[in-house]
Amino acid sequence: MRILAIGDIHGCAIAFDTLIAAVKPQPNDKIVTLGDYVDKGPDSKGVIKRLITLHENEQLIALRGNHEVMMLQVRNHRLKKSHWLERGGEATLASYSKSGKVGKLSDIPDNHWDFLENVCLDWYETNTHFFVHANAHANLALAEQPASMLFWKKFRHPDPHVSGKTMVCGHTSQKSGLPINLGHAICIDTRVYGKGWLTCLDVTSGRVWQANQLAQQRTAWIDDFIPQSTHFSSRLLAMLGINPLDA
Repeated sequence: MRILAIGDIHGCAIAFDTLIAAVKPQPNDKIVTLGDYVDKGPDSKGVIKRLITLHENEQLIALRGNHEVMMLQVRNHRLKKSHWLERGGEATLASYSKSGKVGKLSDIPDNHWDFLENVCLDWYETNTHFFVHANAHANLALAEQPASMLFWKKFRHPDPHVSGKTMVCGHTSQKSGLPINLGHAICIDTRVYGKGWLTCLDVTSGRVWQANQLAQQRTAWIDDFIPQSTHFSSRLLAMLGINPLDA
């Protein structure tokens, strides 16, 4: 069984479909999506629909991201709608609108709300890894983590977690399109909505797949992204289409 972690999708259904086709999930694989399925990209509705299907097939473990938190807070009158719209919510409502213009919350089907509110989790862990949307306090158990950390805190060289497990997260978008691997903590939000890439990591083998909104693909290994002081690895250079002699 593979544990396949996927970073922030942000309504980019073409990249998501391309990534899934490249990864070829098997019936016994588990797919852990790290949140931020909605906002900014063009097809939040399509992304949620695909995730619901994966959940119904018992393949998906979906985490909640800060953009889902905002969306739910608006629905529950705990956040001004304008605050969410300015942060990508306008694109989400447009994806649900039949006219293609900004729609209404009432355009969103009940099963999509149920998915965001009742299916999505705040965190998930295995024997070797734990998965959160944004970050985690190093000295607190996952069940004790505050929402401000799980959904909002940026990835800035976090300390190793007290559990000894490797943290896998998204949220902090990498404009380079490349994951960050600190060994004890890995960030795989590679800014797919901003002409970047959507990343999938097999946490057992370390294999990485990426896809973008142009339906392009590339692959690497997570150890290729360990910070190196003098040079990139040859495999990473090949992934980026760079001749090692030119690096």
